[in-house]
Amino acid sequence: MACGFLVLDKPAGLSSHACVGRVRRAYGLKRVGHGGTLDPAVTGVLPIALGPATRLLPYLEGDKTYRGVIQLGIRTSSDDLEGEVLDRSAVPALGEGELDAALAAFRGAFKQVPPQVSAVHVDGERAYARVRRGETLELAARAVTIHRLELLDWDASSGSLELEVACTAGTYIRSLARDLGEALGCGGSLARLRRTGALGFGLDRAVALEELDQAPPPALIDPLAALAHLKQQRLDPDQELGWRCGRLLEASPELGTGLQTGQAVVVVGADGSLAGMARAVEGGLLQPKLVFNAA
Repeated sequence: MACGFLVLDKPAGLSSHACVGRVRRAYGLKRVGHGGTLDPAVTGVLPIALGPATRLLPYLEGDKTYRGVIQLGIRTSSDDLEGEVLDRSAVPALGEGELDAALAAFRGAFKQVPPQVSAVHVDGERAYARVRRGETLELAARAVTIHRLELLDWDASSGSLELEVACTAGTYIRSLARDLGEALGCGGSLARLRRTGALGFGLDRAVALEELDQAPPPALIDPLAALAHLKQQRLDPDQELGWRCGRLLEASPELGTGLQTGQAVVVVGADGSLAGMARAVEGGLLQPKLVFNAA
């Protein structure tokens, strides 16, 4: 069975779910999942796991990077230009220095309220479904971190600015546009967004959707390459049966140095193939969490 990752450069106008459907048909697999939903209007990096690799998605790097354009002077129901316009205001005269000073408040860790039209669960239902029925929701603020927030361009004549953002998973760039507009007193909405990196993959690994129509379809990224940010332990031949039976594994001396309880570790078979994932526990041991070819 195919097992690996595919990185799509998602085009605008297509949902993440529809992209997964295209991948299923191209590779003839049912077991396909994506890492990190992109709104239909958003383009860029959409990592997709195929076969057993779907179980590895929680172990990939969580941070994401974006390039986006914010339009000041407009507030909408969805915090982007796809939504209903609620208000228009004059954009104050701003220089790049003043804009950068306003952006400083959004660098680092802070609490962010998701957009009304979002996939956040409210009483067991997606927020966007309730909003479409006419409800106005009070969504709880969530902890997010923006590691890097750079002003790339400012067009004072149109009131639009281009940003590059590196952030933790769960950060909404639409909320950033809304909150920046509020801080400047004129409102703001996301005009355009492209994800340039997610789960450790960048646009340099991405393939166009049209490439799925080729025969054969694009080669998959090896799971071990996707997990290269984690520590590894290779099994000796006499350890493999115990591992496949789910027994605790003694961490190697090299791995044990600096290993923290709860830390994820990649376990590699004697033949160099991925054997599964383990979690470090007390006593210098590794507890199997995910075992491929379990006995």
